[in-house]
Amino acid sequence: MIRRSARGVRESMRYGLAFYELDGPLFALESGRKHMSLYVAEQDVVVKHKEALLGVDPKRSFIKFSDLNRLPLDVVEKVVRDSVAARRQRVSQGTVPTQADLLKLWGIKEEKAVAPVDVIAKTVVVPPGIAAKQAAKAARKVAAKKTGALSKAAARR
Repeated sequence: MIRRSARGVRESMRYGLAFYELDGPLFALESGRKHMSLYVAEQDVVVKHKEALLGVDPKRSFIKFSDLNRLPLDVVEKVVRDSVAARRQRVSQGTVPTQADLLKLWGIKEEKAVAPVDVIAKTVVVPPGIAAKQAAKAARKVAAKKTGALSKAAARR
């Protein structure tokens, strides 16, 4: 919807967020465990539409939502279009906020906003005929050996 409504925006990933840029950051989208947040660079636009949207924080200039089906997409589309118009006006005036300004406005600390670490899964192959309890014990032993948490005496058993 952002790409359709805001022609000319570029997408990128930084700090674990999807950024949409038009002469600098314009939007950022964050996905949490139970919610998503749409950060909007043009704070005046968020204030203008705050009555029509739930989960709006006009001080930090974002819209937080947990269910996409309950989000009034027509209002969000107006926010996107109004933000593009406001940005183009700011560009002509030469008052575009920097990325550092926006991270401060949105309350995002650069050192904490990093992409999640990749999870590496390991598979332990257990020969057929070993009971489930023995298989679990063997898997714990293998994992402990790999991490170095097992003492030498326990490893010999």
